Amino acid sequence: MSNPSSLKYADTHEWVRLEDSGEVIVGITDHAQDLLGDLVFAELPEIGQRFSAKEECMLLESVKAASDIYMPVSGEISAVNTRLEDEPEIINEDSFGEGWLFKIQADNSADIDGLLSAEGYESSLDE
Repeated sequence: MSNPSSLKYADTHEWVRLEDSGEVIVGITDHAQDLLGDLVFAELPEIGQRFSAKEECMLLESVKAASDIYMPVSGEISAVNTRLEDEPEIINEDSFGEGWLFKIQADNSADIDGLLSAEGYESSLDE
Protein backbone atom coordinates (compact mmCIF):
# COMPACT_ATOMS: atom_id res chain seq x y z
CA MET A 1 0.00 0.00 0.00
CA SER A 2 1.31 3.44 -0.84
CA ASN A 3 1.42 6.21 1.73
CA PRO A 4 -1.20 8.90 1.04
CA SER A 5 0.48 12.13 -0.06
CA SER A 6 -2.15 14.16 1.84
CA LEU A 7 -0.67 13.02 5.17
CA LYS A 8 2.52 13.91 7.04
CA TYR A 9 4.76 11.26 8.61
CA ALA A 10 7.08 10.85 11.57
CA ASP A 11 10.24 8.79 11.16
CA THR A 12 8.84 6.59 13.96
CA HIS A 13 6.08 5.40 11.55
CA GLU A 14 3.14 7.53 12.73
CA TRP A 15 1.02 9.43 10.21
CA VAL A 16 -0.73 12.75 10.87
CA ARG A 17 -3.74 14.40 9.25
CA LEU A 18 -4.67 17.99 10.13
CA GLU A 19 -8.44 18.43 10.05
CA ASP A 20 -10.19 21.68 9.12
CA SER A 21 -11.22 21.97 12.78
CA GLY A 22 -7.54 22.19 13.76
CA GLU A 23 -7.68 18.76 15.37
CA VAL A 24 -4.90 16.34 14.39
CA ILE A 25 -5.64 12.66 13.73
CA VAL A 26 -2.77 10.20 14.34
CA GLY A 27 -2.30 6.60 13.23
CA ILE A 28 0.49 4.23 12.24
CA THR A 29 1.57 3.56 8.69
CA ASP A 30 0.77 0.44 6.74
CA HIS A 31 4.50 -0.37 6.84
CA ALA A 32 4.45 -0.23 10.66
CA GLN A 33 1.38 -2.44 11.06
CA ASP A 34 2.89 -4.91 8.60
CA LEU A 35 6.12 -5.10 10.63
CA LEU A 36 4.17 -5.60 13.86
CA GLY A 37 1.95 -8.35 12.48
CA ASP A 38 -1.46 -9.26 13.86
CA LEU A 39 -2.32 -6.73 16.57
CA VAL A 40 -3.95 -8.12 19.71
CA PHE A 41 -3.95 -5.18 22.15
CA ALA A 42 -3.92 -1.37 22.12
CA GLU A 43 -3.12 0.57 25.30
CA LEU A 44 -4.57 3.96 24.40
CA PRO A 45 -3.63 7.27 26.02
CA GLU A 46 -6.20 9.09 28.15
CA ILE A 47 -8.13 12.08 26.91
CA GLY A 48 -6.61 15.22 28.42
CA GLN A 49 -3.10 13.78 28.70
CA ARG A 50 -0.35 16.04 27.35
CA PHE A 51 2.73 14.79 25.55
CA SER A 52 5.77 16.38 23.98
CA ALA A 53 6.80 15.55 20.43
CA LYS A 54 8.63 12.20 20.22
CA GLU A 55 7.42 11.16 23.69
CA GLU A 56 5.99 7.64 24.13
CA CYS A 57 2.22 8.00 24.37
CA MET A 58 0.73 4.54 23.87
CA LEU A 59 1.52 0.88 23.29
CA LEU A 60 0.51 -1.62 20.62
CA GLU A 61 0.98 -5.35 21.13
CA SER A 62 0.99 -7.96 18.41
CA VAL A 63 1.52 -11.69 18.36
CA LYS A 64 5.19 -10.88 17.60
CA ALA A 65 6.10 -7.91 19.80
CA ALA A 66 5.05 -4.84 21.76
CA SER A 67 5.78 -1.46 20.25
CA ASP A 68 5.68 2.05 21.68
CA ILE A 69 3.86 4.71 19.70
CA TYR A 70 5.28 8.22 19.82
CA MET A 71 3.60 11.60 19.79
CA PRO A 72 4.37 13.18 16.40
CA VAL A 73 3.92 16.78 17.65
CA SER A 74 3.42 18.27 21.12
CA GLY A 75 -0.16 18.56 22.29
CA GLU A 76 -3.09 17.21 24.26
CA ILE A 77 -5.06 14.04 23.54
CA SER A 78 -8.59 15.11 22.57
CA ALA A 79 -10.06 11.74 21.49
CA VAL A 80 -9.11 8.08 21.25
CA ASN A 81 -10.37 5.36 18.94
CA THR A 82 -12.15 3.23 21.56
CA ARG A 83 -13.01 0.58 18.93
CA LEU A 84 -9.37 -0.50 19.20
CA GLU A 85 -9.92 -1.70 22.78
CA ASP A 86 -12.03 -4.59 21.44
CA GLU A 87 -10.87 -4.69 17.82
CA PRO A 88 -7.15 -3.79 17.56
CA GLU A 89 -7.02 -5.73 14.29
CA ILE A 90 -8.75 -2.76 12.62
CA ILE A 91 -5.26 -1.20 12.49
CA ASN A 92 -4.05 -4.15 10.38
CA GLU A 93 -7.10 -3.94 8.13
CA ASP A 94 -7.28 -0.15 7.60
CA SER A 95 -4.27 1.65 9.10
CA PHE A 96 -4.94 4.91 7.23
CA GLY A 97 -8.70 4.95 7.91
CA GLU A 98 -10.78 3.23 10.60
CA GLY A 99 -7.57 2.14 12.35
CA TRP A 100 -6.63 5.67 13.49
CA LEU A 101 -5.27 5.77 17.05
CA PHE A 102 -6.03 9.13 18.65
CA LYS A 103 -6.69 12.81 18.01
CA ILE A 104 -4.78 15.71 19.48
CA GLN A 105 -4.97 19.45 19.83
CA ALA A 106 -1.47 20.38 18.74
CA ASP A 107 0.33 23.07 20.71
CA ASN A 108 1.51 24.51 17.40
CA SER A 109 -0.02 23.17 14.19
CA ALA A 110 2.97 24.60 12.28
CA ASP A 111 5.02 21.76 13.83
CA ILE A 112 3.21 19.42 11.44
CA ASP A 113 5.02 21.12 8.56
CA GLY A 114 8.28 19.80 10.04
CA LEU A 115 7.18 16.19 9.60
CA LEU A 116 8.04 14.11 6.54
CA SER A 117 6.13 14.09 3.27
CA ALA A 118 5.02 10.71 1.88
CA GLU A 119 8.11 10.73 -0.37
CA GLY A 120 10.39 11.63 2.53
CA TYR A 121 8.92 8.87 4.69
CA GLU A 122 9.30 6.28 1.92
CA SER A 123 12.92 7.36 1.41
CA SER A 124 13.59 6.93 5.14
CA LEU A 125 12.44 3.30 4.88
CA ASP A 126 15.16 2.59 2.34
CA GLU A 127 17.94 3.80 4.65
